[in-house]
Formats: sequence, C-alpha cells, structure tokens
Amino acid sequence: MLKELQIKNFKGWMDTGEIRMAPISLFFGANSSGKSSIGQFLIMLKQTVESPDRKAVFYPGGKNSAVQLGSYQEMVFHRDPLNKIAFRYAWDNDTLKIKDPNSGQLFSGDKLIFDAEVGLGDKDQHSLVLEHMKYQLLERERLSFSVGLERKSGAKLEYRTEAEKYSLIRQKGRVWSLKGAVRFYGFPAEVVAYYQNADFVQELNLQHENLFRSLCYLGPLRTKAERLYSWTGIEPESVGYAGEHTVAAILAARNRKISLGYRRVTKPFEEIIALKLKEMGLIEDFRVKPISEQRQEYEVKVRTKGSKDWVDLPDVGFGVSQVLPVLVQCFYAPPGSIILMEQPEIHLHPNAQSALADVMIDVINSKENGLNRNIQLIIETHSEHFLRRLQRRIAEDVVPKERVSAYFANITKTPATLEPLKIDIFGNILNWPENFFGDEMGDITAQTKAGMRRRMQQSADRG
Repeated sequence: MLKELQIKNFKGWMDTGEIRMAPISLFFGANSSGKSSIGQFLIMLKQTVESPDRKAVFYPGGKNSAVQLGSYQEMVFHRDPLNKIAFRYAWDNDTLKIKDPNSGQLFSGDKLIFDAEVGLGDKDQHSLVLEHMKYQLLERERLSFSVGLERKSGAKLEYRTEAEKYSLIRQKGRVWSLKGAVRFYGFPAEVVAYYQNADFVQELNLQHENLFRSLCYLGPLRTKAERLYSWTGIEPESVGYAGEHTVAAILAARNRKISLGYRRVTKPFEEIIALKLKEMGLIEDFRVKPISEQRQEYEVKVRTKGSKDWVDLPDVGFGVSQVLPVLVQCFYAPPGSIILMEQPEIHLHPNAQSALADVMIDVINSKENGLNRNIQLIIETHSEHFLRRLQRRIAEDVVPKERVSAYFANITKTPATLEPLKIDIFGNILNWPENFFGDEMGDITAQTKAGMRRRMQQSADRG
C-alpha cells in the first residue's frame, strides 16, 4: 500500500508536495486542473515496469496502453526539456529482512522509500537518462540503510553505487564503472557481480516490481452493456481499463467468498455484487447464467425494483452498466491491490453516488479466507455526494479519518497547488476551498433575490 507520494515537473505540476496516501485517497478539482496527471504518472510507471524493454527509463504508452503521454517534452512541466522529472514514494510491506553475508548483520524494515530523477541526456536530447535513484529501508520510521545509483558527471553515461549504513565490499580485481540501470528503478546485474555482498539489490528490484504489478486501473468511460458475453474459462487479471472483462471476472470469481468486515457474514462473490447494486438502489437482483450448457456464452440478467421480470443488462439504466465494473474490480482484485479509478460515480444519480462511498468503505474493510484484503483505493472524483457520505461516516466513527485522505487541485494559484483537505473527527472539512463544488450559496441568494423581484413585478402589474 502506498503511504506517501510526491511528483515534481510532471505535466501541470511543478511540485505536488508530499501527498499522504490512505486506504481511500481522493483527488478533487476542476476539469483540466491536473488531478488526472497524478494517476497517469503512476500508470506510466506501471507500464514501464511491465515493458519488455529493460533499458527504457520510461514507457509513455502505445496504442493499446492505459495512458499515452507522448514525448518527454509533452509530459515535462512547461514543456521545458531542461526540466527534470523527480518523484518519491513510500510503501509498506511485510517486514523485509536482508543479511550482510560478510558481517552477518541483519537489516530489517517495514517500509520502503524510493526517489529518483529523470531527464534528457546532455548531448542526445531524445534519450531519457536516469540521473539518480535511491532506496531507503525503514524500521518503525528509522533508517535501516539506503542504497542507490548516482550518475557520474561527464559525457559518458556511467554510474556509481552509493550506500549508507551498509558497507558494500568490492570484489578483487579491476574497478569498472556501471554503464546503466534497469528502467528507472533497477540495479543492473553488474552491481551484484562487482560487490561481494550486493545480492540484496535484486530483492529491492523485485519489491518495486511487485508494488506496481499490484496497481490496476479503471478509466472513466466504461464499455456499454452487451446481451451476450463469451467466456472461455480464462481468469483475467482485472476487469480491464474500460471494464471489458467485467463479466469474465464475475465468472472466474464464482468460487470466491468475501466478508465485508469484522464479524460480517461471508458471501459468494456474485452475491456480494448483487447486494451492493441493491443497496445502491439500482436493481433488486442480478445474476449471470449460461445460455446453454453446450456454449461458452453468458447473459447478464437483472430484476429492477418493483418488477418480477428479469431483463438483459442493456435494458436497464446506463448507470448500472457503468458502475458494475467498479464494483467487480473492487472485490475481484487480489489482496494487497492498489485500485486507481477515475470518476467511479459517472452516470449515477445523487443517492447512488452517496451509497457508492459506503461500498468503498466495505471494500477497504473486506476479508477473504479470514484475512484482511488490504485494498487501497485511489479515486479521482467530481462527486460532492460521495464526499459528503464519507464525511458523515467519519463523524459516525464508521471509518476513522486516518483511513481517508482528500486533496484539491487548486489552479487559481500559479503554479497550481495540491491542497490537503483537513477533515476532523466530526467529519468537518476545516479548509473548504472557495467554490469547491460550485457557488451553492451564491445560487441560493441569487434565486431568492430574483424571486423577490418577480413577485414585486407581478404585484405592480396587478396594481
């Protein structure tokens, strides 16, 4: 689970400042305020980790990628190629233990911090270069050790290894410079070869890759509902960027059972999805069934409130088909997943948007096989109703305020700032930005004044 995040010189952000990441992390802001860029950056890093090109510092995306960011100049702040993109994040993990084979000293930690800086090469203005990167292993917020790569000054692309609180011992023989890194985060194999006690850097590489493999993304525009769905028995990794694998995920998860929290009853996966749709007031019941035993095609049947008839998914409100991938992804994702979503509330009426916040609380509290699923939700939203329900649940002590973080992208300042919303234990936001969700009071006042003028005009006309 991500604990902290900071990005510099990426798209509209000169510096986001340190972002506290919680199990539910919310980002608000006007259109084109830059809030989407934060998620785009994380997805780009995931794409890079999963790219087959180990030498590509960043992979900005291709035709079928979740994000397509273009050239470095298109993604760097102010489109200035001299600017360097810097970033830092921290994540927790099961206690990591590393033993120095030379000294026998044991290093352990429950939190990793990574920071790096990337820019264009000195001579080749088309090639990205890793300037530096560093890992810090912390145990209860105290540094156990740090290790990283620092680019040497000069025309050649060479690096040196730097460590703190860990003594790297060189192998005997000629000293060679390191010629590169693995993507933006990885130590090359030469580090292990050059030092007697550097095998552990491969574990750091793996921890980083596992972090981004746990990240999944669901975009704001989901695919429309179909009358028939084909499924060959393959288990998808997620519902897909547009929810295209939603029904396949439901079928693949039929044997899974989920509990919505401590001492809550465990229920089959499909029953959980149906229950959430019902609680949101969208349907009365829901099921997925094969059209025949001889075919690999399935239909999604829905029964709406007050009706005894089952109808196909395309025959109910558009909001149902748009929120179904959201619900399925939230409960389908493996334990330890980080789910990044844009506008999960899209096409839902206000009551359903409020109820969706309760679903998200259930997601972060959910258990499977008796263990916490430890799901983290990173949500970009425009919904006042979603936030208001979370405020209410904080006041009711249903969810502790520490488990929610919320930020507002403020573009009234130059450069733009990402401002944390301070929520107290009563659910109050102590620093509401001006016109956060529009000028509601201004609209009410203007409506009242206009009504008074019209009544006065009508009285004058009758007189």
